[in-house]
Amino acid sequence: MLFVNKNGLVDAERIIVRRFSTIERGKLDKVNGIIVHQTGGSTAESSFNSYKNTGANGAHFLIDKDGTIYQTASVFKITYHVGNIRSRCYMEKKCKPSEISKIKPLLNKYKQLSRLEQKKPYPERYPANFDSLGIEIVGKPVSGEDQDAIYEKINDAQNSSLKWLVAELSDTLKVSMTEIFRHPEVSYKVKTEAGTAQW
Repeated sequence: MLFVNKNGLVDAERIIVRRFSTIERGKLDKVNGIIVHQTGGSTAESSFNSYKNTGANGAHFLIDKDGTIYQTASVFKITYHVGNIRSRCYMEKKCKPSEISKIKPLLNKYKQLSRLEQKKPYPERYPANFDSLGIEIVGKPVSGEDQDAIYEKINDAQNSSLKWLVAELSDTLKVSMTEIFRHPEVSYKVKTEAGTAQW
């Protein structure tokens, strides 16, 4: 169990707080899920530099190549890390016929489908920006382009830190382990992003 102070910052030996208010948006009332990402850059500093820009997007935690864990945003604040969400019932093949008729025409209209999904109560939809935490792992694509890019393998130190962090956040914030997702599972991202993440 982690100690989280009134500002949403974690006090733990394994976590270095390096908060960027530039990536924080509104109040995050309830954490329903955790989304695991890879940064697209080769260093933690490249992410930190982008986080300094006003209106930047980012996640709540970042795991460096050596396994160092940084907290970059309050767990009580929304950050824009998910993007447009997929249809959960469609992805899990659990849609009612009435839902399918609404969803099918929007399958290639990501924004419209995401808006429709976000109106659904959780857990009928995937966790979105407004009810999830994001964990970035430093790593970039090493070959290919766009959706077919291949991300570098997440190393043992990173996976060890990820496993610990996910377990602690899940326990502290009462997030089910079934609600931890790789970014491409819930949104429209490079298919291999966080593909070698283990928790």
